[in-house]
Amino acid sequence: MRTRPREPVPPSGPDRPSRNGSDMTLPTSHRSRGPAVPNFTNALNDFMSRPDEPETLQLLTPEGTLLTAPEETPGYDPELLRVLYRDMVMSRGFDTEATALQRQGELGLWPPLAGQEAAQVGSAHALRPDDYVFPSYREHGVAWCRGVDPVDVVKLYRGVTNGGWDPRKSNFHLYTLVVGSHTLHATGYAMSLTKKGSDAVAVAYFGDGASSEGDVAEAFTFAAVHDAPVLFFCQNNQWAISEPVTRQLRGPLYRRAHGYGFPGVRVDGNDALAVHAVTRFALDHIRNGNGPFLVEAFTYRMGAHTTSDDPTRYRAQSELEQWRARDPITRLRLHLTETGHATPEFFEEVDEQARELAHRVRREVRAMPNSPQLTIFDHVYAEGHAVVDEERRQFQEYHRSFADPESE
Repeated sequence: MRTRPREPVPPSGPDRPSRNGSDMTLPTSHRSRGPAVPNFTNALNDFMSRPDEPETLQLLTPEGTLLTAPEETPGYDPELLRVLYRDMVMSRGFDTEATALQRQGELGLWPPLAGQEAAQVGSAHALRPDDYVFPSYREHGVAWCRGVDPVDVVKLYRGVTNGGWDPRKSNFHLYTLVVGSHTLHATGYAMSLTKKGSDAVAVAYFGDGASSEGDVAEAFTFAAVHDAPVLFFCQNNQWAISEPVTRQLRGPLYRRAHGYGFPGVRVDGNDALAVHAVTRFALDHIRNGNGPFLVEAFTYRMGAHTTSDDPTRYRAQSELEQWRARDPITRLRLHLTETGHATPEFFEEVDEQARELAHRVRREVRAMPNSPQLTIFDHVYAEGHAVVDEERRQFQEYHRSFADPESE
């Protein structure tokens, strides 16, 4: 249970102390229009000259080399590495099959995951079962780790359901197609956790494009001022559809958190081990009553934004090749092989499991019946509603009119 007492509200105005503990409060004389004080000017110039680009936290290099000794690496465990590898391969196998199904007309749309497996699987395995996840629409790897059946995920994109799974069974909410709005849902849910005395955490997954939305700014504000136990997990995959991240912000994305008064860090989003370690650190920080935390997973979307997109129209092939050399699955496989933590038989078994999953998804999608028409009115509200009942009645009458010649 969180025991952190709420601090008294400091006085407003220019004498209000900084919440981050800084004592850089100007005396009255320094605020005048007179000459600048040399010491303060030097301090200010030093502050402004600090490099904009941060150190990206990393544990495994793209070649699979561990940067620190195993005993000094947070969370390093061969069994965990094998689990992370298996779930990344399973997620990619499912994603590849779903992309093919859309191209063959079996799905209406599909947002590919390829390249972001480490960011999703590494962070998902740091969560507790009672933590609640608010995804956007590409978190297929997180869904897999939370126990959601991939077939239920593709139902939404086949158009036979408005959801596909019961969020209460997995603490994994339904996908949100409205960009950035779910960060507000996560913040509100997190505030309710505090009122209940729970030390669970709400987790919102979103992208670099969503971070420019007003809803995300509002969520950051509410989470900060209420010390809400929410983890904002941003997968910076470099592109908001066709808009590069360089056109969205001037500085590192993770520093947006600092402007709202809570911490943020950047981690190599293609390094599953580092993502797992950073996410656990952030969750512990939140559970100790310190309020929200932002993790920026620096990664890359190797496929299209969705299957209706053509990325060759806005990005260079050379850029894609550079990021393919940092493939998260290849990186972990190299490490497991070089350290002897996994055998060739292990890799063959995982590949076969991924193929079996893909075959099952294809088989069940093709056999999937259309949902009854009236189910669109189910679960709109927790209880019945007169307006929805009337809409259902009108919908029924409309469809009956096609079978009743007298109604023409």
